[in-house]
Order: sequence, then structure tokens, then C-alpha cells
Amino acid sequence: MGRDLPVLEPTLVLQGKGHREVLTREMDAGKIPLSLGKKCPVECSFCYELDHSYRETKDPPKTTQDDWEFILNYINAKPTDPMQFWCLGGNEYMEWTDLFLHPKAMEWVEDFLKYTDKSIQFFTVGFVHVPKIHQLAAQYPGRINFELSVITLSRYRQQMMPHAPSVRHLMKVLDGPSVSSANFYAFDEGTMSKDAAEISAVNQQCVLWMGCLTPVRGLKEETAALMRQGRTFLPVEAERIYDLGLPNVMTIHTEAAVTAFLNRKRIVSLFDSLELDKKDHVVTAASVHKILTMYRRNRARFFFVPNAVLGGDSDCTVLLTFEDIQRRLTDQKRLYVPKCVMESGRGTNMDIMGVTVDEFTKKTGVKVRVLHQIDTKFANARLYRNGTLHNYVEDYVRNPLSTQYEALPFSA
Repeated sequence: MGRDLPVLEPTLVLQGKGHREVLTREMDAGKIPLSLGKKCPVECSFCYELDHSYRETKDPPKTTQDDWEFILNYINAKPTDPMQFWCLGGNEYMEWTDLFLHPKAMEWVEDFLKYTDKSIQFFTVGFVHVPKIHQLAAQYPGRINFELSVITLSRYRQQMMPHAPSVRHLMKVLDGPSVSSANFYAFDEGTMSKDAAEISAVNQQCVLWMGCLTPVRGLKEETAALMRQGRTFLPVEAERIYDLGLPNVMTIHTEAAVTAFLNRKRIVSLFDSLELDKKDHVVTAASVHKILTMYRRNRARFFFVPNAVLGGDSDCTVLLTFEDIQRRLTDQKRLYVPKCVMESGRGTNMDIMGVTVDEFTKKTGVKVRVLHQIDTKFANARLYRNGTLHNYVEDYVRNPLSTQYEALPFSA
């Protein structure tokens, strides 16, 4: 039986603060925090923002021209990092919305490119003006990272994106120099593979960013079921695309279990460098737990922690919370916790809810030793390092060892 669970209090930083405090915090995190001043009207059924009650947020009013000038001046005062792309939108202290529905979004994107020397990144389901977006991409080469959320061109499009732009408009957006990458996913046989062929026929330069969607809490059950169905069709869909030999760069970022397997050698070598004792309790999310159980059984006490706060099928160490860890406690006195758990945008030593490591220690009495080597930088590098379609097909789908890995149970 687990311990009685004390309430872990997140650090609240927005109480009594004006909306520009929210904007400032988002900009300090590299965001360009425009706001629609209302819920996102696109209402994508798969949206991970359908339930964001686990974190403190505030809804700024619709961005005005005065707000925009404040934002532009604040960002302009920041030193320019040639490797940084400022992300259009706030998603730490604000709810994520498709900001190209703001009537001045295109104008302000142009302002940003014209009046700063910085680069910009944005995500949209396609609400951009054609040909203006292509004109800006040609005028400011290398400064726009446009990630187009295609999601699907199949019969499931209406179910997943009831208010998204038409496929016809999407193809006009793709037919030009602006789109850096197009992301779309497997839902059934002939979905992702057909989409890949259609998109590549229009644009051979953009990256095909493929995979499957992971259900989290807040989604309707029929949507979650479709996501899980897509997971089962992903291997055959990926092989079909692989065999097509399309000219585009092709990446595939699927669920954490696959990412962990493709990075198993690096995960194991890093674990070995930590020099832990076999009695040490090490916090691990599900996929890493499997890797270490498979290759380093009995080298430590792998403390499996599900992503309960996010719910659904989420399995990611970066998104674990101290509440998740607390729910699993029994008689542990000391835990080794990866640094990436406490490197969220909430603040120093905070998880994604805003709970600090000190709060966790005070309330539970469990001492925490931070595994500094397992930080967000390391986790993000693993996400992309082996995330090509080629690696997924050759080292996962066609690798007999992956079947053994998938069959491993989680120990309590």
C-alpha cells in the first residue's frame, strides 16, 4: 500500500499580475506571445491543450497593436542568437491556439522579419495567406521555420480537424518555398503513406515529419481509439513510404517507447557512467524502464513512474511530475531523479506543474539526488538523433529485438 499523499503545492507566479506579465514570461522563454483572446476555434479533436488544468495559465486579451509594439520592442532588446528561432505563440503560461486566425498575424510576422534580425518559427494547420507566406519565405531566406500541421489528408480529416482549412488550400500552402516541414500521421491503412506521396508530389523540399499521435487526458474516447489504431498501422505505413524512395528528408517521431529503443545504446552508456549502486532507486518513465530492465537488470532499483498527471498513453521522462513520483512511493527514503523532470518552463527546479524539488522533499520526506547528466538537452537530442524513417524501419520495424522489447512487462 502506498503512503498517504500530501498535497504538493505548485508555485503560482501569475496571481494578481496583469496580462503583460504573462507576455513577458513567455518572451523570456523564447516565445512571441500573441493571443486570440478566446479559445481556439479550430477545435482539433486531438489537441493536447483540451485539458491543461495541471498547470497555471492565464488568458490574455486579444493582442492589440500596442501589445504588439511592446512585444516587438522587448524581443528586439534581447541579444540575437543565430541558432534560435522565436516561436510564435505562448504555451507555458498561455493556452496554445492557432494564431494565424488573428487578423493581423501575417502583418506582424512580416514586422518581426523586417524590424528584427531574429528568426521565427510557427505551427499552424494552414491559416496563412497565399501567396504572402511564400513571398516572405523568399524575401527572408533561412529565417522562417514553418511547421505545417497537415495531420491527415484522409477521410479522418473531418473527425480530427472539423474546422481546419480545406485540403485544396493546404496544397497551395505546400506549393511554394515557405513550408519547412509537414507533419502528418498514421490512422489506418493507406493514410500516412498516401499523404506522403501526395505531399511529396507537390513539394520535394519540405521535411516529411511523420509518426503517430499519443492520447493524453481530456480527449474523447473515439479520438483516443483512432490514435491507438494509428499506432498499430504505423509499421506497415512506414515501410510503404520507405519503399517509395521519395526525395524528401523523412523523419518519424513516434511514441517514447520507440525513441528509447532507437537510442538504447546511448541510454545504457549514460546509465553506466552514473555509477549507481544496485540498491539505488532510480526514477524511470515506462520506455526507459524497459531499456534498463532489458540490458541492466539488477544494476539498480528501477523505479517505474507512469505519466499519471498527463494521463492517457503518455510515456515521457521529461513530462513526469513530482505528483507522479509521489503516487508511486512506498518505503523509499531517497530517489535519484533525472534533471529533465525539473527543467520545465515553469521555473528553476520545477516540474511541468510548477512543483519544486524542495516542495516534494519537504512534503514527502524523501531525499532527492539529481541526475544532472540526464537533462532536457540530452532528452531532446535523443528525440531527433535517430528519428529518421530509415532508422525506424531498419532498426525497429525490421529488427527482431524490438519484438522482445515490446513484450517486456513493467515491474511494480
